[in-house]
Amino acid sequence: MIDKKLLTYFENYLTEKRKTTFKKVLDNRTRHFTLVLEDIYQPHNSSAVYRTCDIFGIQDLHIIENRYINRVSKYVAKGSQKWITSHRYKNDGNNTKICLDRLKVKGYQIIATTPHTDSCLLQNFDVNKKTAFIFGSEAEGVSDIVKDNADGFLKIPMVGFTESLNISAAAAIILQHVTTKLRSSNSIWKLNNSEKEIIYFEWIKKTIKNVDKIEAHYHQELNKPKDF
Repeated sequence: MIDKKLLTYFENYLTEKRKTTFKKVLDNRTRHFTLVLEDIYQPHNSSAVYRTCDIFGIQDLHIIENRYINRVSKYVAKGSQKWITSHRYKNDGNNTKICLDRLKVKGYQIIATTPHTDSCLLQNFDVNKKTAFIFGSEAEGVSDIVKDNADGFLKIPMVGFTESLNISAAAAIILQHVTTKLRSSNSIWKLNNSEKEIIYFEWIKKTIKNVDKIEAHYHQELNKPKDF
């Protein structure tokens, strides 16, 4: 639950145009699809995926860090990381399994993006199912743990000599296709009002300079003894 009075207080620091933009973008956000990056070690790749998620309205990005620390390049991400909800899995243990288990509990089917022999072609993919798309490391692709726990495999049709795409390019192609089909489907894909409000509040806090001082002042004024 958020403090709605504090939210209203913060809104005074935003222009009407900014608030309208936030609400317009939120109306096109979805958690019907989410992306998972497993051990991506090149910052420009993960940074480009942040931008892709923002562009196509994907709110959540899950980052698995078994071997490599995920870093974001501000020159590539262009600030898009501020508007995406990141979930990082970097504790000791099997971070990949922890991530996949949490997603399954939330109702996601696990789809590994790989040129696997049993892969579904992108154009045949059923967008009505709540899905987490998994992208593996640049060199090896998705891990055996992902393959063993996946509900299915997805590949982009290719007719050239090259057998794979750059991760950020593959993510962009897949998201453009599935989100376009999703928005014209009968699936309930939009965020609910509670989700929108929480994210709206987070975005406002990220936008206001010295927001911690402003919030402290708000609470100070709220708790100031009233004169009778």
